[in-house]
Amino acid sequence: MKRQTVKKIMFTGGGSAGHVTLNLALIPLFLEKKWQVVYVGSYDGIEKELIKKFEKVHYHAILTGKLRRYFSWQNVWDMLKIPLGVVQAVWIVFKEKPNIIFSKGGFVSFPVVVAGKLNGVPVVMHESDVTPGLANKMSLPFVRKFFTTFEDTAKYVADKAKVEYVGPVLSDRFKGGSKKRGCTFCKLTEEKPCLMIVGGSLGAKSLNTAIRHNLDTLLKKYQLIHICGKGQTDPKIKKKGYAQFEYVDTELKDLMQTADMVVSRAGSNAIFELLSLAKPMLLVPLPVGSSRGEQMLNAKSFQKRGWCELIADEDLKDDKAFLSLIDKVYKNRAKYEKTMRASHFKSTTNKDLAATVEHYAKGN
Repeated sequence: MKRQTVKKIMFTGGGSAGHVTLNLALIPLFLEKKWQVVYVGSYDGIEKELIKKFEKVHYHAILTGKLRRYFSWQNVWDMLKIPLGVVQAVWIVFKEKPNIIFSKGGFVSFPVVVAGKLNGVPVVMHESDVTPGLANKMSLPFVRKFFTTFEDTAKYVADKAKVEYVGPVLSDRFKGGSKKRGCTFCKLTEEKPCLMIVGGSLGAKSLNTAIRHNLDTLLKKYQLIHICGKGQTDPKIKKKGYAQFEYVDTELKDLMQTADMVVSRAGSNAIFELLSLAKPMLLVPLPVGSSRGEQMLNAKSFQKRGWCELIADEDLKDDKAFLSLIDKVYKNRAKYEKTMRASHFKSTTNKDLAATVEHYAKGN
């Protein structure tokens, strides 16, 4: 497949911010090096909105199907979308002629990975969680290299030669954060303890419900920064010391400096960033019925090392247990901070991973 003289990289990944965040961190590095950058995502996924901030990145949309882990008639239509998405992706890859494809996962990525293989374009892929997601499992036969965040992920991959353990990719997006700016942005005070709740880009209805149910009790001790997820804020709630947002981007570094502890889902990207900031955390993994159980594995891995406490999603209905764990983490925050700062986990930087991707783009 003949390529242009100007180097070009194609990114793919979407469905949730976790399948886009790393791409957002790598794209500027390739643009700085004068690479042409294109992105293949879905028609209406969160990735389409997030990529808009890069004027020089051309976005291609394709059909994408979600394979649910439960029976649904929607699976029939989604199964038809996948081959149609592959046809679209094959044409896009043929037309764009990238030097390499970088996939972050999510169901939009599978057709692009297959298209890369069919067009003779090297494909590298990244997995954040302990176990590979279904889309990444399906994509494994078609990729040249599989970057992993957890060393244990290799146990779930038949072809060990494809696995390259790089650890979490830590960005500098939280550098330069200011508690003062965070308090001003959220209309909070610097004196009262602050609790941040993060349900992920798509939100966490059960976590949002638990927080709102116990809001008056929590506000007696804490101020709250509540990142609810798309379409999940409640405009009727207007209380002093409570700030809610659908999604926060550039101001997040200031909000992190404002938070004394964090209650969060247990997606790998998020919790490793919290670990790098030594933020005491209470993790609420996605329930197995809504996932393959990867977040519970992530959370248990962190809990075993003394980096967090965890509560099962179904236990959020137990107000006493939920509030007790929040108080426990806050009361013992110095212990968690010390343990996290003393940890020596392997990690890599955006620049190092970008350099590794370039290496494979040269045919290595």
